[in-house]
Amino acid sequence: MLYFAYGSNLSTVRMRMRVPSCRVVTTALLKRHRLAFHKIGMDGSAKCDAVYTGKHEDQIYGTIYKIDPTQKQLLDAAEGLGNGYDTRTFDVQPDDGPKMNVFFYAATAIDPDRKPFRWYKEHVLSGMKEHGFPKHYLAMVEAVQAIEDPDPARHERELLIYTRRIAGKLPSGERK
Repeated sequence: MLYFAYGSNLSTVRMRMRVPSCRVVTTALLKRHRLAFHKIGMDGSAKCDAVYTGKHEDQIYGTIYKIDPTQKQLLDAAEGLGNGYDTRTFDVQPDDGPKMNVFFYAATAIDPDRKPFRWYKEHVLSGMKEHGFPKHYLAMVEAVQAIEDPDPARHERELLIYTRRIAGKLPSGERK
């Protein structure tokens, strides 16, 4: 099963914590869509959305993961399927081959005035850097205004995955 990540799941370490079976296939473009930070998250902040525009110049850079179909419900639960996100299927254009049909999550509950928490934006940027997205695309996301999470412990917990990975301190048995 092929999943197109364009938000916080671009970060492979975050994605593997959610869906242990995931494997990076390639990067790709979702054409005729634009990236927006306006999905109402379960924590009250803004999350990413793939907005269909129909315009040929609009495109979202993303990463295609192969996941075990038996683990899709793990991703559905993490993403809040049915509670602000639905799934869509679309053909994407990989960097290195023919079009691929993938599924992704699209927002059903939006608020253009919401802002993402800083830690969420860091997940997105970390994944974009990891997968070598173009500088202009990184700059677009870096320009998105983010706010501090009123729960500093959650902020620390969310970003701890990078510290532990860099320091090589993942406890035995913890998912990578």
